[in-house]
Amino acid sequence: MRGFAAVLMGAALSLAHSGVSQMGSPDARPVPGMPGVAGPLAEKYGADAARILQAAESDEDGYAALTYLCDHVGKRLSGTPQLNTAVAWGAELMRKAGLQNVIVQPVMVPRWVRGSESATMMYKGESGPITRPLHMLGLGMSMGTPAGGITAPVVFVANFDALDAMTPDEVKGKIVVYNPGWHGYGVNTQYRTYGASRAAEKGAVGMLVRSATALAMQIPHTGTLVYDAKQPRIPAAAISVEDALMIERLCKEGPVTVHLEMQAHMDADVEAGNVMGEIVGSEHPEQVVSIGGHIDSWDVGQGAQDDGSGIMAAYQAVTLIHKLGLKPKRTIRLVFWVNEENGGAGGRAYRKMVGGKIGDQVAAIEMDEGAEKPLGLGYGSFGGPRRPRNTTGAAAVPAGLPDVSAMPAKVQQSVAVLQDIVSMLGPIGSDSVSAGGGGSDIEPLTADGVPALSPRTVDAHYFDWHHTEADTLDKVDPVEFRKNAAMLSVVAYVLADMDGRLAGRKGSGE
Repeated sequence: MRGFAAVLMGAALSLAHSGVSQMGSPDARPVPGMPGVAGPLAEKYGADAARILQAAESDEDGYAALTYLCDHVGKRLSGTPQLNTAVAWGAELMRKAGLQNVIVQPVMVPRWVRGSESATMMYKGESGPITRPLHMLGLGMSMGTPAGGITAPVVFVANFDALDAMTPDEVKGKIVVYNPGWHGYGVNTQYRTYGASRAAEKGAVGMLVRSATALAMQIPHTGTLVYDAKQPRIPAAAISVEDALMIERLCKEGPVTVHLEMQAHMDADVEAGNVMGEIVGSEHPEQVVSIGGHIDSWDVGQGAQDDGSGIMAAYQAVTLIHKLGLKPKRTIRLVFWVNEENGGAGGRAYRKMVGGKIGDQVAAIEMDEGAEKPLGLGYGSFGGPRRPRNTTGAAAVPAGLPDVSAMPAKVQQSVAVLQDIVSMLGPIGSDSVSAGGGGSDIEPLTADGVPALSPRTVDAHYFDWHHTEADTLDKVDPVEFRKNAAMLSVVAYVLADMDGRLAGRKGSGE
């Protein structure tokens, strides 16, 4: 990123002499699907943005904090001592950085315990017997098996339609194995989330699902499931892509049996907390731009990309503003939300804390898709998926905008404003605005009209690593991490200081 700041400074000075219209005027028009369009905000804040980019290039505090979090705290599932260690450490980190009003908001979180687990596949077809241990991880919130496990024949299905076409007699007493292929995270997680109850409705005694990833490396990916209260609860686990494919092949030849043992269980809820610190606004301290990610992780790997990189990039973004002595008119609130992975209690508690002052929440920015190369900003107030997913593993292309001209006037103006802001991020290649944006932790806010924003990255490898033992620090490139921090810093600062506000879903005419 060295040298980019000088380029941006030159562009800002050029804009200063170009007669660009003031914010909100008819001249500030969005260009659908195009990179950021420079306008009056770039004229006003270009020099500050250049300073932020230059400082971010050499600032090592964020990555150093991420290193400590990964190597010395490690995995931090809700309800564990490691999570509370991370919470206390996060609060002290904010205090040492000079943030104001640092607090830990108490939040009760679930305590799911994985315990010992294993699965073995057995085949006794005409071509000869096969016995093989499966690469598996129990799904979060799953119940366990009885002592000694369960042994049952497998019924393989490619999708829910195939399961629905079966009779209860064809499924009763069996273990359902789903392999829908890879069609993107949003599609595949439906099987992980709801597959157990769909199988139990037909009488299944267990469920295995292909991991939600395109990468075949014998690495299982965990994640949470949701039980339907109307159906029996059955044990459920994810298996590697390779194992799912082998079961699929063998089921075409003859009967396959699986022995599944899981000690998973729920304990009583445990107190944890959302961690918060602020740069208090100089003119409108009651108005807040919230920015952050989730501090909890799964109980595998180090939670480096998901979501250590998110909270530490947000931390660096906010502390850069503080170090540079920039004093926005509104308050910037850094938040490490808790319990995103298996419950969402932190996001709900934060919304409850805001209460009737929801109108003072100017914007909510959540980073929770890893710190790969940033492309720009997702805006969630005019539809589109929250997080469009890369299904190929190749570098992504920024998603274009829908027809902006058909949107309400307030949304059109907000898109133009965001394109103006990201135009200042051209030097780091992050100058696009796309549909969708937000995150699980801020959904309770954005459901009540707070504008939702999130970084967009190339998303080339995030689903190779996340929710696995491979989600470790070495997967986070320091250079790309600092670019993400720089993008967040510029966006948060301008939103907190500019005149006017973005449109959210409510009050925008949608």
